[in-house]
Amino acid sequence: LENCLFLYPLEEWKIYEEKFRTLPTLTDQRVRSFVRFFFSGATECTVDKLGRIVVPQSLRQYAHLDKEVVVIGMLNRIEIWDKQHWQNYLVQSEKSASEIAPQLSELGI
Repeated sequence: LENCLFLYPLEEWKIYEEKFRTLPTLTDQRVRSFVRFFFSGATECTVDKLGRIVVPQSLRQYAHLDKEVVVIGMLNRIEIWDKQHWQNYLVQSEKSASEIAPQLSELGI
C-alpha cells in the first residue's frame, strides 16, 4: 500500500463493509490479514464548522503526515497523502503509465 489515507462517505463505507462480509475471513488467512489491516485503522471523523477534520495521531503516523499534505479525488473516495510521498509516487507512476495505457483500451477505457 502507498501509506496514504482513504476517506469514504458513509454510504460508500457501508458498501465496502457489505462486500467484506462476504469474504472468507474464517478460512483464508490472507483475506483475514487484509481485512484486519483495513478495518483496524478505520475511524469515523466529523467535519467542524470550518470544514476540517481531525486525523487521529496513529493514522497521521501511518501516512507520514507531518507537514504538507495533498488531497486527491479517487473515484468513490478521497485520499490524503504526505506531499513528498505523493510527489515520489507521481514520479514512479509516470514510468508505468505508458505501459498500462494500452491495457486500459482493452477494458474499453
